[in-house]
Amino acid sequence: STDWIASSLTRRFGLGAGLGYVGFLAFGVISEQIKTRTEVALEEQGSREIQDGKETVLPNGVRFTDLVIGGGASPKRGDLVVVDLVGRVTSTGEKFVDTIGNKRPLVFVYGAKPYSGGMCDGLEFALASMNAGGERRVIVPPALGFGERGEDFGAQGRVDPDQELEFVVQLRKVSISP
Repeated sequence: STDWIASSLTRRFGLGAGLGYVGFLAFGVISEQIKTRTEVALEEQGSREIQDGKETVLPNGVRFTDLVIGGGASPKRGDLVVVDLVGRVTSTGEKFVDTIGNKRPLVFVYGAKPYSGGMCDGLEFALASMNAGGERRVIVPPALGFGERGEDFGAQGRVDPDQELEFVVQLRKVSISP
């Protein structure tokens, strides 16, 4: 770990080398924080609200309407993606997942399955053309939702088998997976 490296450098090259290494680590942490804040500012700066968004229908039946066009990067397979979402069963309006507000966002590796926390295959298709900072209303057909098995989210709710789902998804961040 870093303690071993710093102590080895200190023994071999003196106190200056150990302190230099610690300074190098501190510089890396600070520069990463500045980079992250700059990325967030650029995403927010490039985002714009849509007044009368047109509904787009994908060949697989997923429908979406943009509410906010993001100014950041689009997710690629293997990227770490941070999203906030609210999911409802279309027929009943029952909410089964909600990460917006003071709850924790959903973080996952884009294109890696299985998903958890309210994600389904249909939502991934809608995320493919989004940019970070964007928001979209998505309608997912039963086959690309939770299908014949349904899904139980415990205290948050349940999705019965073969239900059409409606999501409002906010793509917060897209970054290279660690």
